[in-house]
Amino acid sequence: MSHEMDDRRIICDASRFQEPYWRHSVMSKKQKLNSRSSTEAKLIAVDDVVTMMLWTKVFMEWQGYLIKKNFLYQDNKSAILLEENGPKSVGKRSRAINIRYFFITDQVEKGNVKIKYCPTGNMIADFMTKPLQGEKFCKFRDWILGPQE
Repeated sequence: MSHEMDDRRIICDASRFQEPYWRHSVMSKKQKLNSRSSTEAKLIAVDDVVTMMLWTKVFMEWQGYLIKKNFLYQDNKSAILLEENGPKSVGKRSRAINIRYFFITDQVEKGNVKIKYCPTGNMIADFMTKPLQGEKFCKFRDWILGPQE
């Protein structure tokens, strides 16, 4: 999910998992540049996250662990199309997106990262980055910490 601030820069959340150890991490940070759409904002955020994912994968493998799958969960279907297909998916509204944000496409093609759609309501990153209440808070709390009695 993205949040606009007064300077029109976006704060993006990211959620990722690494199998088989189910290492999960959440990231939320203000972007260094303005974006024209939520899709472009997601591409910028994913570019940062994938770099961190690849470094973590290499680090874990140096420690003797085998990371079978690297999942990045995304709630923006337009961004997923661009991330998986690169410039081939560029339409009228996304032509201005800088080519450097297609680094993710190369990593998907190499099999280093798998992008999965996750509906906004199920984004576990929300638990760490937004004030949640009621049922949604309990759902994510139980998912992270285990069911509360």
